[in-house]
Parts: sequence; C-alpha cells; structure tokens
Amino acid sequence: MREYLVVRVVTKLLLPFILLFGLYVQFHGDFGPGGGFQAGVIFAAGFILYALVYGVRAAEDILPHGTLRAGIAGGLLLYACVGVASLMLGENYLNYSPLADKAKEGQHIGILIIELGVGITVASVMMTVFFTFAGWRKN
Repeated sequence: MREYLVVRVVTKLLLPFILLFGLYVQFHGDFGPGGGFQAGVIFAAGFILYALVYGVRAAEDILPHGTLRAGIAGGLLLYACVGVASLMLGENYLNYSPLADKAKEGQHIGILIIELGVGITVASVMMTVFFTFAGWRKN
C-alpha cells in the first residue's frame, strides 16, 4: 500500500470533526433531524476512513474485536433496559413517561437513552461488517 502524505494529514485533520459531527447528530436527534442511526453511520464512516487510509491493522489497534462486540451488545442492552425500566414502573414497554417526574422530561430522557443505544449498536455493527470484509485478523 502506497503512503500518500496529503491524504494522511487531511484524514488526521478531518477525523475529529467527523466524530464531533456524529456526536452533534446523536444528541440533537430528539430536537430535529438525526438520531442514533445517522450518528452511528457517521461514527462508523469516520473509523472506516481511518482504516482505509492507515490500514486495517492500525484501526484494529484502536478498535479491537472485543470492543466492537461489547458495543453491539451494550447498545442493544441499553435499548432494552429502558423498556424494562418502563415496565417496572408500571407502564407499557418503551413508554418513557415514568422515567421522570414530568411526562415530557421522561419522554426526553427515554428518547435520548434509546437513541444512544441505537447509535452505539449501528456504529459497532457497521465497523464489524467492514473489518470482516477487509480481512480482520482473528484474535
């Protein structure tokens, strides 16, 4: 693989902004367009760009296989736990109203946590799929 200095420098400069934009989309998603799925895709795209420029092995050092597996399971567990918390508080599954004193605050908290779980899961799954097709070495 040839090393292109300009591409490497531009990637190092852009990557923090890509990840910051992913965070913006994640936490602004309950107020406007965006949310967990879109933020997960943006995060995954940032790390995939890093892997394409610096190599899959370098990206594996940053995101080991176990970390991505934990992200997949953790995001799904976060999503499910919000629903179970609603059930334990006497409401329907994924009815966020009882999560706070006021129904509107509970809705906000519930949507924020649900979208965070979706974002973590989507980013982890997309990166796992990329690394699998890119020839991820077995740990």
